[in-house]
Amino acid sequence: MSQLVKNHPRRSSFGLPISEMSSTLSSPLPVVLDARVVTGSGGGPDKTILNSPRYLEPLGYRMLCGYLTPIDDPGYSEIINKAKRYSAPLITIPDRGPWDWRVITRLIALCKTENVSIWHGHDYKTNLLGLLIRQFHPMRLVTTVHGWVRHTSRTPLYYRIDRKCLPWYEQVYCVSDDLYEECLSLGVHPTRCMLLENGIDTTEYSRRMNPFHAKRAIKLSPSRFLIGGVGRLSPEKGFDILIRSAAQLYRNGFDINLIIVGDGDDRGRLESLAHEECIADRVIIAGWQSDVKPYFEAMDIFVLSSLREGLPNVVLEAMALGTPTIATRIAGIPRIIRDGFNGALIESGNIHQLTQAMHELICNHGLRAAYSNNGRETVQARFGFSRRMSRLARYYDELIANISSN
Repeated sequence: MSQLVKNHPRRSSFGLPISEMSSTLSSPLPVVLDARVVTGSGGGPDKTILNSPRYLEPLGYRMLCGYLTPIDDPGYSEIINKAKRYSAPLITIPDRGPWDWRVITRLIALCKTENVSIWHGHDYKTNLLGLLIRQFHPMRLVTTVHGWVRHTSRTPLYYRIDRKCLPWYEQVYCVSDDLYEECLSLGVHPTRCMLLENGIDTTEYSRRMNPFHAKRAIKLSPSRFLIGGVGRLSPEKGFDILIRSAAQLYRNGFDINLIIVGDGDDRGRLESLAHEECIADRVIIAGWQSDVKPYFEAMDIFVLSSLREGLPNVVLEAMALGTPTIATRIAGIPRIIRDGFNGALIESGNIHQLTQAMHELICNHGLRAAYSNNGRETVQARFGFSRRMSRLARYYDELIANISSN
């Protein structure tokens, strides 16, 4: 499949490379444009978006991945690499900020050139852009709500924009129950609001090494018990709670390491906290990693300590790889984890509960094995990626059928 990237010497009138543009006008398949605003290497939604085109095409849809990103963002190269790995047709739209009107003209030209039938937004900005661009090119509007989990000074503005946009969308897909209820409260009609949970490619997320050998592969002590977390280093992820809990276990005599895979603005604060708790030599902040699978495999326990989430891919990834999982009882997580069967659930922000849950798993090998086996079986049975994409294609079929009947 073709890929469109910036910094190409020849460009069309809307800023996209001419020689690499895909030719979908002659394609008999309806064209879906998934539009997403991203900075840096992206996050959980990008794993779903970039993996989707190869699943959708056999189901009758040609999908393009349209990414709006700042010019010369160094982290964006990882998005390009992911797109290549999944053979995803990536179209990069340079985005200079909220007042860059060229984004609109480029997207209008793209939709006309590629004869886009379905616009699929993934955030407040692409939801707004979809409404604007439909005035110039007829298409159906759908969006996935991944959750408003990162709270900044601009979050209230973004929330207000989505509040205005979402009721106008023909289908709104929510990745968790709480987001479904929230979208209904924003005015989305129940017939247009669907629960569409995330999925995992269990072939890709299949264990290759046991924790002993996986620890050696990432240069950690194979004999020391490894607790791990994965995610953006920001306050809503609750990594400070995880560090404090690990420190309590260490003071109680457990020979542990804690590894946190990710990067972000909270890194300095977390490193200082590890020093304050006197476990700096036991806490490894591994930074952002293009492939987290070896880290999941090395962990004896994976912990999601988040205060806010939607339906996090990292929980599905850990469980698919058979890593025993502890997670906070928030958002869509209780739909994945049945406490005591395929993982452990704790209340968010509760250091005592987290410490107790980790203590139990450290001391109980049989329980870890049960969580490992039952966790993978849960993901295979209920959260497989092909299952999710088949359901999405059925939703698209409804839209296309509506077009034909009009």
